[in-house]
Amino acid sequence: MQQIITVVRGFHGAFVLVPEPGSDFPEPAWGDAFFYYAPDGRIPRNQQPYATVVTKDQPDDSASVLDPPHRWRVNIHVDRATFRELTGEDPRSLGRERDHAAADQVMPHPVYGALGWVSVVNPGERTRNTVIRLLHEAHHAARARFERRHAGGRPPGGD
Repeated sequence: MQQIITVVRGFHGAFVLVPEPGSDFPEPAWGDAFFYYAPDGRIPRNQQPYATVVTKDQPDDSASVLDPPHRWRVNIHVDRATFRELTGEDPRSLGRERDHAAADQVMPHPVYGALGWVSVVNPGERTRNTVIRLLHEAHHAARARFERRHAGGRPPGGD
């Protein structure tokens, strides 16, 4: 998990939020990581992260069985073509049953797959390079969205 966080922190304009216990963030987020494109170094308002790392089950998201020690999941928003390439399905018409607790496999996110999110529990030898590539692509897409929103004016933080 730390390797993923370190890689994303190396992306130009990346902002990585890792809420600590006792912080102002909700307790369910403590220990997780949220990845944004934010060249000004501040949490973007009204914007979802382009990827996350989660370390525990949530009431509405427990299919990956993340509560046992040393289990975590990386979640990445991808475009439709990439989603189809990785999963063999269109995000809007998911139908195949999957073992979302299986480690080191790219699959639709157990809750947000229909919105174009993929996930990998404990990325390992089989998926590590794919995960890094997907994180880079998601960061690039987030940067492009940011630049479109700020077209015509200098983006906060400048480049």
